[in-house]
Amino acid sequence: MNASKALPLFSRTISRRSFYLFSAATIAGAAAVTTAAAFDNKKQYNYNNRNNNNNSNGWGKFGTSIAAAAPIVHIAAINKDRTIDDYQRIYNKIAEKIREDDEYDGYIGYGPVLVRLGWHSSGTYNKENNSGGSYGGTYRFKLENSDPSNNGLQNAAQFLDPIYKEFNWISHGDLYTLGAVCAIQEAQGPKIKWRPGRVDLPESATPENGRLPDAVNGADYVRKFYARLRMNDREAVALTGAHCLGRTHLKNSGFDGPWGAASSSFTNEFFINLLNEQWKLQKNAAGNKQYDSPKGYMMLETDYALIQDPIYLKIVKEYANNEASFFKDFASSFQKLLENGIDYPKGAPEYIFKTLDDQDM
Repeated sequence: MNASKALPLFSRTISRRSFYLFSAATIAGAAAVTTAAAFDNKKQYNYNNRNNNNNSNGWGKFGTSIAAAAPIVHIAAINKDRTIDDYQRIYNKIAEKIREDDEYDGYIGYGPVLVRLGWHSSGTYNKENNSGGSYGGTYRFKLENSDPSNNGLQNAAQFLDPIYKEFNWISHGDLYTLGAVCAIQEAQGPKIKWRPGRVDLPESATPENGRLPDAVNGADYVRKFYARLRMNDREAVALTGAHCLGRTHLKNSGFDGPWGAASSSFTNEFFINLLNEQWKLQKNAAGNKQYDSPKGYMMLETDYALIQDPIYLKIVKEYANNEASFFKDFASSFQKLLENGIDYPKGAPEYIFKTLDDQDM
């Protein structure tokens, strides 16, 4: 079994936390903004000039913007020569490979780590200056893929490498997000609207480390983190429900165990378990605190925070009792997460892909 596995959306390494997210920062001056031409259609995009050694993510201790840089513009580059059929072919290749390589991670498969790659490549977004997010496909650069919070995602990127080689006209940002949509749908999850148009940006556009979340925090932290992603309370709870997939791995994240029994199926089990299991906060073998249940399931502190906050708790109960409501909210919230910071032209097509099972009917 490969040592590097899928990790939670909220994660930290064994050796250190991603403690610098929302930490106080000192900025000597506003980040410079550079304008360059997009590769395929010569439209303009802007990105932070990372040659400024004092550049930071512009977030204070409690998520307040402390930088005054001009907002970055990410214009979707829609290739009119490509149709939904072209992207459906890529979807099918990913789905078929998920089925073929089913032994990964103790037969959980690659689905969860593909979801996490799409989630994390989008989760670097900062609404204050429109930087980060999925647009530039910058996970492919060492600065981003070596972020401790991204441990294990190299397996998802390697899984997608042969797909990219076969369809090298697609951008990495489009491929990462399409892979996540495919993984969710093939796991019997909701249908998610997806739009192409991301552009491979240069390494200088890579967001700094520290924008991804830390699992050892409470509800206030969760709320402020998602606010940076333009997400409200309902969207925050829905997106955390992706923890129905996969499991944590001690060697990579410092946490250990699955969230439930159906780790390869997209369901509302995460919310059911959160409400009904007998959770006990204790230290694991890495010395990190996590909530464990007698059945061998686990919850991160950021997961458990959802039932400690009265607003979140109400939503958790709704999703536990109504899977259709969870699916509906997750689908719209996940599309929003994947598209944060992207300026789509009016009338840009939204695609809904057929699963492999749909096509067999």
